[in-house]
Amino acid sequence: MTSRPAIRHIVFFSAKEKSDIPAIVAGLKMLADIPHSQFFEVRENIQNDALSGEVDVIVYAEFESVEKLTAYKADPIYQESIRVVRPLRDMRIAADF
Repeated sequence: MTSRPAIRHIVFFSAKEKSDIPAIVAGLKMLADIPHSQFFEVRENIQNDALSGEVDVIVYAEFESVEKLTAYKADPIYQESIRVVRPLRDMRIAADF
């Protein structure tokens, strides 16, 4: 049996303008410089689901603990990413489990 991360953090974003997706991806990739995650990636949605096209970009990260996730969100890089991405995005849905 493989070890599972304590916390999985998934965030879905939609762009106000499809032309802003590369800038959203770049803004979210800044988060990879925050050292608290065990695994981190940002991906553009391949839009392969015929019933759902709302999500443009996904952030997926794994953390050892809630404390590590909290420290990740408290990092100044996190605030800088928000500053860059918020004006470009429409929807943001986050889930931690």
